[in-house]
Amino acid sequence: MVQKIVVWSPQAMQQLEKAYDYILKYSFQNAEKVRKDILESTRKVGNYPEIYPLDKYRKDNDGSFRAYEVHRYRISYQVTPSTIIIIRVRHTKMQPKKY
Repeated sequence: MVQKIVVWSPQAMQQLEKAYDYILKYSFQNAEKVRKDILESTRKVGNYPEIYPLDKYRKDNDGSFRAYEVHRYRISYQVTPSTIIIIRVRHTKMQPKKY
């Protein structure tokens, strides 16, 4: 299997940093751990893009949109022929957007 390149959308990167900043107010160690674990999980997706289920909140999902959770954060991504695009990072307590 060929590893796909993982690319973060500007929106997803901003959401990750916003989550980090929020957790940092309470705990430096937890903020670092959450960010590290999310980043590591997205690197693993490059090796096994279909490891996670289809994104159930994606309207008209053509099978290329998938999602999973790490530390109560939901990571949504799209699988393309050569890349994995990280689309969104949001806390699971947030109301999901149908997109």
